[in-house]
Amino acid sequence: MEKQQILWIDDEIELLRSHILFLTEKGYEVDTVTNGEDAIYKVREKSYDLIFIDEMMPGMGGLETLSEIKEIDPSVPIVMVTKNEEESLMNDAIGSKIDDYLIKPVLPSQMLMVCKKILDRKKISNEYVTKDYMKEFARISAQLLGENDFLDWIDIYKRLVAWDLELDEHPEVDLRQSLYEQQKEANREFSKYIERNYLDWLENPDDAPVLSPQIFENYVLPEIENSEGPVFYFVLDCMRLDQWYVIEKHLRDYFNIVTDFYYSILPTATPYSRNALFSGLFPREIQERYPEYWVNKFENESQLNRYEKDLLDLLLHRHKVKLRNEMKYLKIIDPAVGRSFAQNVISHKNTHFMAVVINFLDMIVHSRSDNDVLKEISPDEPAFRSLTESWFRHSSLLSILKTISEMKNAKVILTTDHGSIRVHRGAKVLGDKEAAKNLRFKYGRNLKADDKHAMYIKNPAKFKLPDVGVAANYIIAKEDYYFVYPTDYHKYLNLYRDTFQHGGISMEEMILPVALLETK
Repeated sequence: MEKQQILWIDDEIELLRSHILFLTEKGYEVDTVTNGEDAIYKVREKSYDLIFIDEMMPGMGGLETLSEIKEIDPSVPIVMVTKNEEESLMNDAIGSKIDDYLIKPVLPSQMLMVCKKILDRKKISNEYVTKDYMKEFARISAQLLGENDFLDWIDIYKRLVAWDLELDEHPEVDLRQSLYEQQKEANREFSKYIERNYLDWLENPDDAPVLSPQIFENYVLPEIENSEGPVFYFVLDCMRLDQWYVIEKHLRDYFNIVTDFYYSILPTATPYSRNALFSGLFPREIQERYPEYWVNKFENESQLNRYEKDLLDLLLHRHKVKLRNEMKYLKIIDPAVGRSFAQNVISHKNTHFMAVVINFLDMIVHSRSDNDVLKEISPDEPAFRSLTESWFRHSSLLSILKTISEMKNAKVILTTDHGSIRVHRGAKVLGDKEAAKNLRFKYGRNLKADDKHAMYIKNPAKFKLPDVGVAANYIIAKEDYYFVYPTDYHKYLNLYRDTFQHGGISMEEMILPVALLETK
C-alpha cells in the first residue's frame, strides 16, 4: 500500500523536525518547503493527500499560498497552522475552504489526530460501520425469530432503514447484499404477521396500530382545534420512510420535527389508502355512506381520488369542526401548479386549515416502469433515494415549506398514503378477464395464486373492503412478489421485474411516517 503524501509549508520547518519524524514513523511520507513559491511548484509537480500551511510566512503569506494551491488542486485538504488566534483570521481561513486549523505551538499528537481525521477517517469509519452492522445484523436476525407486535415491527423497519441510509454514506463497505437479504427475510416474516393479525386489528381497534382512517383524528384534528396559526396537511403520495428521512434533513433548519408512524390499510394503493386519509373511513364505509364518492372501477387513474375535498368536508362536518374561515384544498400534479402555489402560499397565512396533495413521488414510481432513462438513473433503492433528494432540494415543495416556516404559529402535518417496494419475483395468477389489472393486488372472481405469494380475502366485507361484485374476492401480494397472468407470462415477468410497485404487503408499503412540523 502506497504511503499517503503530506506537504508541510513553514518558514521555520527546521524547528519541526521532531514532528515530521513522528509522522514519518506513523507511515506518512512528508515533503517540506519553507515558502509559498516553492510550495506552489511542488503542488504542480506532485499530488498530495494533505497539506499543512503556516499562516505567517515572509513573502507570499499563508492565505495567498492557500488560494494559489486551491487553483491548482481544488480537492486537496489543507490545514492552516497559525500563532494568531484572532477570530477574523480564522473566518478568513475558513472562508478560503481550509479543512482544519491548529494553533501554535502544536504537539505531534495533534498533527497525528488531524491526519487520521482527514486521511484515515473513511477507512476507520468503514471498519467501525462493518463491525457495528454485523452486531446489528445478529440482533435483528434474533428478533425476527421471536414474537413481535406492531410496535416491534416499526422498530425493526426503522433500524433496517437506518442501516440502508448508513451504507449510502459508505459505498466502499460491501454489506449491501447482506442488508438486502435481511430486508427480504424481514418482509417474509412481516407478511406472515400481517396475514395473522390484520383482521384482528379491524375487529379490535383498541389493540391495533393507528391505521389510515385514523390519521385525521389522531394527528390533524388536535392541531386544528388548538391552532393559533395556519394548519397545513400535506400528503406526499407514495413516500417511503427512507425517502422521508432524506427529505427531513433539509427541513430541520426551518422546523422542529417529530416523526411518528402508522400502518396503511390494505390494499396499499391510492384509491383505498388515500381516500381513507381524507374521509376518516374504510373503503367499504365510504361506499356504503357516500356511494356517489366511491369509484368502483379503477381503470382510469385520473378518477381514483377526485372526491378527496368532498370527503374531507364531510369528515370535518362529522367532527363538528368550526374553522375560522373556509377550508382550502389543493392537489399538485404538475410543476406549474407547484410553482404557482409557492408564489402565493404566503396568502394563506391566515387560513385556518389547508390540505395539499403532492403527486410527484407516485409519478416517478409509475414513470420508472416505462422509462429507460429513469431506470438508468434510479436502478436501485439508494439511487431512488438520491433522485428523491435531488427533486426535493430543487422542488416548489421545499420553497412552499420554507415560506410556511416563516408564518407565525404555523404547523404542518406531513404524511403519505402508502409506500412502494421494488419487486423481483413474479407470482402466477389465474382469474377472469374482468379482474383488476394491478400488479400487487387484484379483485375479481375465481382469482387463484400460490398461498406463499398472496394473501386471500374471500370476504371483503370483513376486511372493510368495498363490494366489487358477486363472488368476487381480493388477493394481495406479499413480500416482493408481483402478479403475472399465464398468457405471455415471460414477457410480462421481465417487463415488470425490478420496478417499484404498491398495493401489497411489505414494510416499505405499510409502515409509514406521519410528521408534525412546528415553526421555530
